[in-house]
Amino acid sequence: MRRAGLLIALTILTTVFGSATAAGQAAPPRVAVLRAAVVAPQLQRQLDAAGQDGMVQAIVVLKSQADLASVHRLARQNRPGAAARILRARAALTQRPLRALLTLRRAQGLVSEVEPLWIVNAIAVTATPAVISELAAHRDVREIRPNLVVPAPPAPQATATPAPAETNVALVNAPALWDLGYRGQGIVVANMDTGVDATHPDLAGRWRGGTNSWYDPNGEHPATPADVSGHGTWTMGVMVGGDAGGSSVGIAPDATWIAVKIFNDHGAATSVAIHQGFQWLLDPDGNPATADAPDVVNDSWTMSDPGCLLDFQPDLASLRAAGILPVFAAGNYGPLPGSSRGPANNPEAFAVGATDDADVLYPYSSLGPSPCGQPVYPQLVAPGVGIHTTDLYGLYADPTGTSVAAPHVAGALALLLQAFPGMPADRQAAALENGAADLGAPGPDDGYGHGRLDALAAYQWLATAPDFTLSAAPSSADTAAGGAASYTVSVSPVDGFTGDVSLTLGGLPESQASWSISPAQITGGSGSAQLTVSTAASIAPGTYPLTITGTAGVVTHTTAVTLVVSARDFALSVSPSSVTISRRQSARYLVSAPAVGGSVGKVSLTVAGLPAGTRAVFSPNPVRSPRGSALTVKATSSARRGTYTLRITGTSGSLVHQATAVLIVR
Repeated sequence: MRRAGLLIALTILTTVFGSATAAGQAAPPRVAVLRAAVVAPQLQRQLDAAGQDGMVQAIVVLKSQADLASVHRLARQNRPGAAARILRARAALTQRPLRALLTLRRAQGLVSEVEPLWIVNAIAVTATPAVISELAAHRDVREIRPNLVVPAPPAPQATATPAPAETNVALVNAPALWDLGYRGQGIVVANMDTGVDATHPDLAGRWRGGTNSWYDPNGEHPATPADVSGHGTWTMGVMVGGDAGGSSVGIAPDATWIAVKIFNDHGAATSVAIHQGFQWLLDPDGNPATADAPDVVNDSWTMSDPGCLLDFQPDLASLRAAGILPVFAAGNYGPLPGSSRGPANNPEAFAVGATDDADVLYPYSSLGPSPCGQPVYPQLVAPGVGIHTTDLYGLYADPTGTSVAAPHVAGALALLLQAFPGMPADRQAAALENGAADLGAPGPDDGYGHGRLDALAAYQWLATAPDFTLSAAPSSADTAAGGAASYTVSVSPVDGFTGDVSLTLGGLPESQASWSISPAQITGGSGSAQLTVSTAASIAPGTYPLTITGTAGVVTHTTAVTLVVSARDFALSVSPSSVTISRRQSARYLVSAPAVGGSVGKVSLTVAGLPAGTRAVFSPNPVRSPRGSALTVKATSSARRGTYTLRITGTSGSLVHQATAVLIVR
């Protein structure tokens, strides 16, 4: 799905209410309810092409999102389970009305598949356009996205090669941590990739094993790890590979691994499968009370389209809240600036570019700046040219690209987490950034990021540097255009930190909104501040990612929140849906025009479709939300008998909506 900047394009939907039953009960309604910023443009094109009886896959995202701020206060081993419990509870509570509606529509043959997704509080559906339009008009729905198809990274033909000295492993100083006794013992790493060849001699003994250590959301290999591509086997080898081929190919050779095969055997992944993969990682056995989530997650894949794609932002935020830093390949779309890709360019991701063994940037490594507001892109670089690693059938390969650069960082995290267990995700990122060997122009830049991975320097920084964590609640706030939203920003000390933390906000140009933080500086390393974002009346409706940055000297942390701006609109409905009268009698209906996303002022009402011999009166007219208007239709002695569809039109400025009701004259 292609998005322009930070804006979700506006789409207008029409929904139709059934004439003989209450709305949402017997059939997708026939009342027109227009909503802005709900349906993604790519999905709208699919709906337009599907026809009345076609089925379309979509992901329905709810407005209500779980607040995981309380998870940060827990011990590291308890965070994933606690996050899973909170996310599941929020989804179970808020999805109930939609799931009941979908059950009804499924019984009517209008819905073929329903898959609740608790990590993002969404429901994946396959349904007719009418049902998707009905969902779009529901007050609990924030947006509806397509079920995107993501191509797997290409895998060149495997080749058997001699095992050279692991120069890439030595370059990032992993052996120095091995000498200190840190080889990843007790740490679990995971990848979301094309799978893993668990029969490889360098990987077989390192699989954790059991039903909670492998997941294939596509159902092609439900029980046993498999990889028909080789790409996932490469990335896992860089993280945990052993020395069966004559040299150590992995950064953390004593860690164990689990995996999610998000890409099917044809090399494609869907949004639904990716969401399912992320939520499985938080709770592999489905029991939040057991601590079986991985410590490290590597994602060596990106979307193919440029821009700030935020479909997986809630998933990444949940991982970070659980203490898991989502490591992503930055992408191979260089050498032009601004070639970042999502989700690697999301504020919650940790993007890794590629260099060769001489610390020269790989020409096709994606470059910043990031359209999602990250201060620098990528965050780090690591060796990614001719990397000797595990391949299919017990062979070895020497692939190139950011796909094999990223698992160097994931493997280094396994070593650091063994040495410093319980680190929050922000501190993991800070250690990697502050320990990096600066390359290119002095300081962070949009090519090398903070520099090339140095596991030993990151370890030394952790051993000596006080730090702080930065969080914000709620994670998402709603306002109408011209309104304001508030967030609480919290700073907590780590390892005796007592510095002053300055707070700033990024993500919205001054023409769209203004913001204030009070106080703008948290003194003494602990406290909270109030962030208020005031939107301009001209701001376009949509979902905007905001990045809050806390800075204390050379230490910087960021946390992401979302601002959802609703369009000022109104809905139009009429009840009852059908009235039967005789001549010389009157039919009475209630016409409602509730505001959607902010008041639109007065709504003028008209009615068409009246049979001869009747007259109609609205009282009052115009009507102002939340008041309703009584429509009275009086039949004279000469009124024509029959069944008539009345078309009620509401107009407020350029906004026009219609609703229908049935009049039967006997």
